[in-house]
Amino acid sequence: MLPSIDWSRPWYATVLPARRRLDLARDSVIVALNAQARALDLRNPSGLPLGFVPQADLPDGVAYEEFIGATGGVPTRDNLHDFFNALVWLTFPLIKRQLNALQAAQIALSGVGKSRGPARDGATIFDENSALLVLREGDSGRALEAALRGHDWRSVFVDQRAKFGEGGDAEVWLFGHALMEKLVAPYKAITAHTRVVFAGDDYFVLDAAGRRAWLDRRVAHDLAQQGLTTADFTPLPVLGLPGWCEGQDDDFYNDAAVFRPKREK
Repeated sequence: MLPSIDWSRPWYATVLPARRRLDLARDSVIVALNAQARALDLRNPSGLPLGFVPQADLPDGVAYEEFIGATGGVPTRDNLHDFFNALVWLTFPLIKRQLNALQAAQIALSGVGKSRGPARDGATIFDENSALLVLREGDSGRALEAALRGHDWRSVFVDQRAKFGEGGDAEVWLFGHALMEKLVAPYKAITAHTRVVFAGDDYFVLDAAGRRAWLDRRVAHDLAQQGLTTADFTPLPVLGLPGWCEGQDDDFYNDAAVFRPKREK
């Protein structure tokens, strides 16, 4: 399973440090993951130590999120989907913990059921398919956000392309583990549900580890204070990001099947 991942791809930069800390030459995947969980002192929302357990440990009739909240065990199958999920736990533990708290609270309130409701739907989308777009506070960042929310793709990816470069005003961190799994075999239409986060100049002078930790604290805090719904996201075709795909010429961005105009309400 793991040799199919091309770690040189830009979209895996978010979780690559966590992957590098795993000693998979010595340990099985789950043993290596748990060694890192202990080293980072990961905790579930109740403060219990968090670890990765076989899927068979999840009892019949118990919701996945409920089980994590009650035991600290994250049921983990031997597949890419759950492997990326574990890497995100090792990368953004505070956000993952807060998402689990939101999901477990909704399950306690209304049960599992067929309909999750907007809060649990939002948490599920965040967990599975989200990206975090950090923009510099000020006019430059606001202009990029407005273009993105307006689906003005040429403005985002062509006119404002330089903002995504080194020392620019924007950077993308992938969070959704299903999104990462899809990108093992990338195709042009892959689209992330994107949460915009504004940051000051003090964020952009941090190194990568410092920015990652800042983002983990900030987004977890925002989720705890504000909650989450599906309306919090805006779409982002990730292979449109500068340098994330070859052949990003006019024809590439003129593909309306991928870079779709915003629907009129």
